Amino acid sequence: MTYPGSHDAVPPDGLTVGGAASVVGVTVRTLHHWDETGLARPSGRTSGGHRLYDAADVARLHRVRLYRDLGVPLTDIAALLDAPADDAELSLRTQRDQVRERIQQLERSAEALDRLIEARRSGILLSPEEQVAIFGQDWRPSWQAGARERWGDTLQWAQHAERSAGRSAEDWRRISKDVEALHTDLAEAARGSVRPGSAEANALAERHRASLGSSFDCTHSMHICLGRTYVTDPGFRAFHDDLGPGLADWLKEAIDANARSHGVDPETATWE
Repeated sequence: MTYPGSHDAVPPDGLTVGGAASVVGVTVRTLHHWDETGLARPSGRTSGGHRLYDAADVARLHRVRLYRDLGVPLTDIAALLDAPADDAELSLRTQRDQVRERIQQLERSAEALDRLIEARRSGILLSPEEQVAIFGQDWRPSWQAGARERWGDTLQWAQHAERSAGRSAEDWRRISKDVEALHTDLAEAARGSVRPGSAEANALAERHRASLGSSFDCTHSMHICLGRTYVTDPGFRAFHDDLGPGLADWLKEAIDANARSHGVDPETATWE
């Protein structure tokens, strides 16, 4: 590699630090630092004690800048410049391998960011066909678009997207299976004699809250707010009552009672 003007630009009596900095393309402060650390020192001084760089000095400066621009730590550059050829080549190969590893890490980070961007947009990183196959024939992929429109600016949607971005189809199958089992147990409790506020009902309410927690952090107060929508929102009421007659009302009561047992008053609960 050649450096434009590396020798031709150096007069016989040498370059001042400002002139050398201009030729090399760095700052005067940088050259002062390289001098102070012993990385690249000028070989001469003016009568007034100012630095003077001859052609060999400037050539070394160019080499220092080359390695610095390639990402070689300054602490390693001096050894590289002064090492025998074989040692220098081994060091360069090591530096190259480290650069390639950083590139791979950056590529993995870029892929993860792509997934997060898409998850923020779509909610679940599955094709519509995969969603139906995993969540059942009653699932509507358009529900995620509706959820984003309704809650896309909330912290909870951001958490949902962040967690979704790291999940595979197998992860979603496991989550879907757990939710299906929970719905079965909730419907049976609503049909049977499980009283809201009992230990069994509280355990089911906690399972329900934990299930929501797979998408976003759900406090007891937030759980109460969601329970209210299960009986006031026609869509939510129909969804739960389709799982089991009376489930919407039973689940709200169970959520309220469970929250009360944790010191949260359902009458004053707000979305946190």
